Amino acid sequence: MSSPNTSGENTRFIILISLVATIGGFLFGYDSGVINGTVDGITAAFDSDAAVTGFNVASMLLGCAIGAWFAGTLADRYGRRTMLLWAAAFFIVSAWGSGIATSSAEFVVYRVLGGLAVGAASVMSPAYIAEVAPARYRGRLATVQQIAIISGLFASFLSNYVLARLATASTAVLWLDYEAWRWMFWAELLPAFLFLFLLFFIPESPRYLVARGLRERAQGVLARLYGAIQGERKLGEIDASLASDHHRPRLSDLVSKATGRIRPIVWIGVGLATFQQLVGINVVFYYGAVLWQAVGFSESDALLINVLSGGLSIGACIVTVLLIDKVGRKPLLWIGSVGMAITLGLVTFAFATGGVDAAGKLQLSDSMGLLALVAANAYVVFFNMSWGPVMWVMLGEMFPNQIRGSGLAVAGLAQWTANFLITWTFPMLLAGMGLAAAYGIYTAMAVLSVFFVFKFVYETKGRELEQMEG
Repeated sequence: MSSPNTSGENTRFIILISLVATIGGFLFGYDSGVINGTVDGITAAFDSDAAVTGFNVASMLLGCAIGAWFAGTLADRYGRRTMLLWAAAFFIVSAWGSGIATSSAEFVVYRVLGGLAVGAASVMSPAYIAEVAPARYRGRLATVQQIAIISGLFASFLSNYVLARLATASTAVLWLDYEAWRWMFWAELLPAFLFLFLLFFIPESPRYLVARGLRERAQGVLARLYGAIQGERKLGEIDASLASDHHRPRLSDLVSKATGRIRPIVWIGVGLATFQQLVGINVVFYYGAVLWQAVGFSESDALLINVLSGGLSIGACIVTVLLIDKVGRKPLLWIGSVGMAITLGLVTFAFATGGVDAAGKLQLSDSMGLLALVAANAYVVFFNMSWGPVMWVMLGEMFPNQIRGSGLAVAGLAQWTANFLITWTFPMLLAGMGLAAAYGIYTAMAVLSVFFVFKFVYETKGRELEQMEG
């Protein structure tokens, strides 16, 4: 299993434990995307209107915000791996409960539990990878987390499509007198149990161990990761990077002692986290089936388009894996922002040309329907080669050791709160203003993100975590 290189660094072991952590990303993606194919089912099962349906879909995101906040702060007390173990347990409970729910209230409870797991995994998986991986390929390993997220989305889209086809519709009974949409949730149980099992075989983050004063355990983990000599040197660097007056991180460390204000790096993290959501990506992920049915596609075709989008997303992330440690983080963010602004603008234009039929559904000409389909998928590609993976990479590495847990807690809370607001408001925007107006708002956010990257984001490529300043 282990294959040390000539410098003593155990590259194979580092990659393996990082891949275990990325299963949390896979479940993050699956749990986020599975709702896409179940909207019709939960609407019919619980007899909900647009506002209630929007809340049923978005309720998980409240749990995500809480999970990200508490996972970031509790991880400084109990460890990165411990929080991932709790996340795995919550994934299991949520997957089962969401499928068995008999009312909106019960469904929301289980989705919030799943949200706690997604929120914890979203900040802890990239943080764990950043804290065990060397700087020279840290970006590539952390980007695998985004591939795992998109793979989870893709798996949920594919599972939804297959199960709906087997049952003839998501609302139809499939097996054991349960509708297909319920089986869509239960399909998540297999990877959730696998994640829980494998987490028992990875070590705790050495940077957490040093911060808690567990130097002998930290030294053992570092020696296993980097070899005895390099591990000893890294132990001293981690020690020196922590505050001289108190080693154990605390929330108050986010305030600069020199200025008495929140550190600028925290605001940059919040900006990265919120802009990633304000461009509307999760409208495509969560409401893709609804979106494409709204412009004339059948449920089956809409679910198949989701599979196509998932495949393109994985391909875009692979491009990022190859580029992120060569060209850097900031150029990829800038390219992504420009590309998203253009493609979202084209989608908005296409939707603006449509009319409404007697049933209230948007009708596009063949040419505008094609433009919307191509531009929307190009938008997904631009997002997943830039803001999708790069934001998580940067949040995992940009904060100094002293404030990494707390910084991730604040940024994660901001990210999931923005996600909740975008997801909850989309059905109401769709009903009250139409698709063109909704996508016009997301286009404006993409344009603003271009200026945010230019003005505030700095490069972290090739820098050790102990060199991060804030």
